[in-house]
Amino acid sequence: MRTEKQEAFIEAYCLTGNATKAAEMAGYSEKASKQKGYALKKQFSHEITEKTREMLSDGVPGVLAKLHELVDNATSEAVKLGAIKDYLDRAGLKPVDKVEQQVSHIETASIDELRRELEALTGSSEPDEVPARLN
Repeated sequence: MRTEKQEAFIEAYCLTGNATKAAEMAGYSEKASKQKGYALKKQFSHEITEKTREMLSDGVPGVLAKLHELVDNATSEAVKLGAIKDYLDRAGLKPVDKVEQQVSHIETASIDELRRELEALTGSSEPDEVPARLN
């Protein structure tokens, strides 16, 4: 069971990210706030994490509404493009960061290796003698 001050500390810490300031905001004395803030932060770390997640989750609809507003109404093309990219990213449509390109063995093979492969496939190592059905 938490006290009102402890609840206030958790809320204030989630808003400020500063244990000393949160302790003062929760009603602890300025003199004791540094030590008390440190102790409360450690004691209620799980509750702080949960409260932070809850606060972030509660803010999502408003943030999405603002992002949508920027997509529709931003006067700066750079701002509009950034908003569009963020919007698509949050929808799971983020572009691929890196494209892996595989090099074919043909691109790295020597002429002799290619001739041997051509001969194995066609029966001849000379391109002019390749059967017409393969051209």
